[in-house]
Amino acid sequence: MGTPFRCARIEAVIETIYGNLQGLKASQLRQLQRLYHQRLPGDRLTTSEVAQRVAAISTDIDQPICVYVNRRGQVIRVGVGTVRQTQIPPLELPRYGAERLSGIRCLATQFTEEPPGEAVLTAMALQRLDALVTLVLSGQGFERRGGGASGYVTATYLAHLQPESGEPGAERSPGTWLVSPLRSLEDVCQEDFLDWVEGLETAFRREFVARQVDTDQDRVLLVGLKTDQMEMQRFQDGLAELERLVDTAGGEVLQTLRQRRPRPHPQTVVGTGKVEEIALAAQTVGANLVVFDRGLSPAQVRNLEMQLGVRVIDRTELILDIFAQRAQSGAGKLQVELAQLEYRLPRLTGRGQAMSRLGGGIGTRGPGETKLESDRRAIQRRIAHLQQEVNHLQAHRARMRQQRQHQQVPSVALVGYTNAGKSTLLNVLTQAEVYTADQLFATLDPTTRRFIVTDPMTRKPLTVLLTDTVGFIHELPAALVDAFRATLEEVSEADALLHVVDLSHPAWLSQIRSVMQILSEMPITPGPALIVFNKIDQVDGDNLSLAQEEYPQGVFISASDRLGLETLRQRLIQLVQYVTQDN
Repeated sequence: MGTPFRCARIEAVIETIYGNLQGLKASQLRQLQRLYHQRLPGDRLTTSEVAQRVAAISTDIDQPICVYVNRRGQVIRVGVGTVRQTQIPPLELPRYGAERLSGIRCLATQFTEEPPGEAVLTAMALQRLDALVTLVLSGQGFERRGGGASGYVTATYLAHLQPESGEPGAERSPGTWLVSPLRSLEDVCQEDFLDWVEGLETAFRREFVARQVDTDQDRVLLVGLKTDQMEMQRFQDGLAELERLVDTAGGEVLQTLRQRRPRPHPQTVVGTGKVEEIALAAQTVGANLVVFDRGLSPAQVRNLEMQLGVRVIDRTELILDIFAQRAQSGAGKLQVELAQLEYRLPRLTGRGQAMSRLGGGIGTRGPGETKLESDRRAIQRRIAHLQQEVNHLQAHRARMRQQRQHQQVPSVALVGYTNAGKSTLLNVLTQAEVYTADQLFATLDPTTRRFIVTDPMTRKPLTVLLTDTVGFIHELPAALVDAFRATLEEVSEADALLHVVDLSHPAWLSQIRSVMQILSEMPITPGPALIVFNKIDQVDGDNLSLAQEEYPQGVFISASDRLGLETLRQRLIQLVQYVTQDN
């Protein structure tokens, strides 16, 4: 993490030295390796003897060094460089939660009397170290603190993570870390480490319990990247929609982080500094999932999870998870499983240990989850089988449509952006009882109902089949388009469309464009569409006037309040008569 650092590793018979070893003599390397044989008392941060020996070696090689010690007092890592340059990768750290520390402390040397900088403290926070003891080494102009014994160490700084409640009297970054004033080495050596760290973890535990409302919920960080080609409004709308998607999937959004770059970073999407910021934010707020507002390649997911230490998913995987929750019918579950497997197949080698999860939260649910434990060939065989099943489903629905066509019953499909109110409109027009909710993708399985209206000219009843379909979304994932082709054919094969628009949504114009783009990319061009603006009871006069000006042929209704339905019926009759006469 951070700026790429030129480093090497010397594999000794027993131990490894990390960091910048260039120019070091063999005798100096042996001194560094001997640090692994040091043992600290379990109840002390350090001892004067160990600290002075570390300082002597650092002075001899004229470079800072870091020594990482576990709570048993064993040295587990020795590195040449700063804390940031020698830090332990997240996946190599012990497992710990937001209420615990990692059980590792660091003794680090430096040649200036300045307190540890933000880069060093960030590295401490990313590793969730028990403590960082900075040994200030003697040099010209330094004043020894506390009149302690002679040696290489003139003074120390003690830094540690800090609960948001905080403690007065020290320089700190709110809710992140606390740095003590300069202290003598003897003072730090006398600190009762075990009692001190247990009290710190107790404070973290109280804070964690206080904010952990629902332990079953994923605690989510959202990450948005705005490139030069993206409009700011579209970027903001996309993040707002991503938050709704997380809420629909059952997660809790804790924080949203944004970055502006000319183009995505090929390895981590966002820049190196932003990756560190995300990792620190995840540690600070206790997030266990990071969701990006765009698609991620398998390599990007792998790189991000290694550096962040938490699960990472993209927008597509989030949508697939929602579909996995919503699928009720056998056909719906079949298509969701196919979409999940086709999406995850190239990611089998990219997720590493994450693939062993079984139903552990957002992005891990669905009928295809257990198959991810199998090898690539087994999953490919499963995909081939599912594709055959979808083809059979496609053929079955084609036969059903042919029967309706023989009966000369016109069909109209309700299409539109997700949560536009299609299911509510179907229920109002046909007295159906389709599930409705103020959620994205509340409807997944298509539902067809008969709708009978009276032709005002002939006074004869006219029967129309209305089909409620799955809602569209901006940049509908390709895996869903392919897997749901049997369902989407209900749209392309319909005689006409009712394009339902949520006029109360701030991005209604953008949603119209997204739906029209998806319709234009279908293999078979759908029939003519009547645009229906819904939820006018929640719209101000300016938005209503704009819609009427932009779409003078549109129909304006409120399905929930039954406003404008008679006008819609008459326009629907005209639309059906037009398509049936044309045929």
